[in-house]
Amino acid sequence: MGPDDNTVKDAPPTGAPEKSVVEDPPPEPDYPRYRAEPGKHLSLSGIDPGESEHYEKKKDVAKALETQRRRIQDLQERLYAENEQGLLVVLQAMDTGGKDGTIKHVFGGVNPQGCRISSFKAPSPEEANHDFLWRYHKSAPARGRIGIFNRSHYEDVLVVRVKGIVPEEVWRERYGLINEFERNLTRNGITVLKFFLHISRDEQKRRLESRLADPDKRWKFSKNDIKERAFWDDYQAAFEDAINECSTAYAPWYVVPANKKWYRNLVVARTIADTLEAMDPRFPPAEQGLENVTIPD
Repeated sequence: MGPDDNTVKDAPPTGAPEKSVVEDPPPEPDYPRYRAEPGKHLSLSGIDPGESEHYEKKKDVAKALETQRRRIQDLQERLYAENEQGLLVVLQAMDTGGKDGTIKHVFGGVNPQGCRISSFKAPSPEEANHDFLWRYHKSAPARGRIGIFNRSHYEDVLVVRVKGIVPEEVWRERYGLINEFERNLTRNGITVLKFFLHISRDEQKRRLESRLADPDKRWKFSKNDIKERAFWDDYQAAFEDAINECSTAYAPWYVVPANKKWYRNLVVARTIADTLEAMDPRFPPAEQGLENVTIPD
């Protein structure tokens, strides 16, 4: 894929936003520690899903989370008004990893006109008749918008690999195609930011048990969750390979400890807010001569 005739500019180098927007690094929370740096092998087993830095309780992050949410709201308004660049946020996780909760708690208050959430299940017959990236590309955000992928194009190197839906020579080639797809987005002004919400196997069990125990949450539970849980190690290996193969300077992966939901939300919110600030969206100039306008009675 190459840039089309509507190319405006490359997305800014937001792979390390703290370098341009944080006065006294590291930031709080220290989200750069969770970035998968290109060329350096990342092992999921080496990242503690229960990590929360110096924060101990939900109330410890409440004020900081609200600050980051307000930053996102303000920067989203500028992004929408400028209409020259956009942001794609990718969320991936094991079952019960917290994708829905992250969207709710990080993007609450964002103007719906400038934000679109896309969820991806098994492809429809129409989608299956196209190349694997077709349905994702048509859901990518336009300039001026924030797009959120709740599951994403990475499903095509995850579930298809674990379940043997396509042979290895097919899914392995897709790493390069995904990198080209994301590079094409950035060349058209769309910054790409990806989060793997990292929970432990024990925490997943606890969350599944919680759903079963609460009649109001049982609608979230499926017997298929138990079947999928049996593939835990295979999925961990697939996620680890995808992150290592596809974390780039222009579309970085962050592996966010997610056992503590409140810490997960703060890390994701601060990363998004700093990335938007690094993108530096600006309100367009006002029409000339407005200082002489009088509103008639």
